[in-house]
Amino acid sequence: MKKIALLSVIACIAFASCKRTMTNVSEVHPSSVPYVIITGPIYYSIGVGDPLPSIVATAYDTFYDHSMSNPLPVIIDNSTLDNTTPGLYAVTISAKNQYGMVGTASVYIGVTSASPLLDLSGWYIRNGVPERSSYVAKLGNGLFMTSNAGGADTTNATTGPAISAVFVVTSDTTIDFGSQLTAYGQLGAHDQVLSLAVGDTVISYLLDNGNFSPTVPRIFHKI
Repeated sequence: MKKIALLSVIACIAFASCKRTMTNVSEVHPSSVPYVIITGPIYYSIGVGDPLPSIVATAYDTFYDHSMSNPLPVIIDNSTLDNTTPGLYAVTISAKNQYGMVGTASVYIGVTSASPLLDLSGWYIRNGVPERSSYVAKLGNGLFMTSNAGGADTTNATTGPAISAVFVVTSDTTIDFGSQLTAYGQLGAHDQVLSLAVGDTVISYLLDNGNFSPTVPRIFHKI
């Protein structure tokens, strides 16, 4: 009987040692996001009530598709755009690769009722200091880009970076920076005022950007 019991124990141990063990194995993929390429302008100007512009974009993940022969589907989200209300709006274009990683790009659309004759382009100075100058360029009807939105002293880096940003004229007395991504982070503004007095064009606002105080007015006089 002892011999039979011993053989039974050995058989049980052998059976247990031969049981299959199921192990979950995760597959690791390098982190890579698609690159979204916008075909055409990044900035548009349309009149109030005008149809939305046709935005064309393609996307590739060059890490997994070196030859860029397999474009990824793109999604153009214009849900935040209101063509009945003047303002600067961001339209996000996104694409997802086979591992769920998402890449994005943005197009900015200025909705305006400004006259085509309005031209704010030229040099502006903040607080009468030549080093705190900014050049405003016209991009389209009522749509402009400033080369130094914060009015930083270009000879003194401690006053902040010179940030290029776009704004749209929303009325005879107001402008709008919307919410836009710049080389120095997200940027917006409030208390955005335009004064078109004869011989003295003034643009003023308070910036919403981590590089500048949101309580210090940015007042620019055209020269």
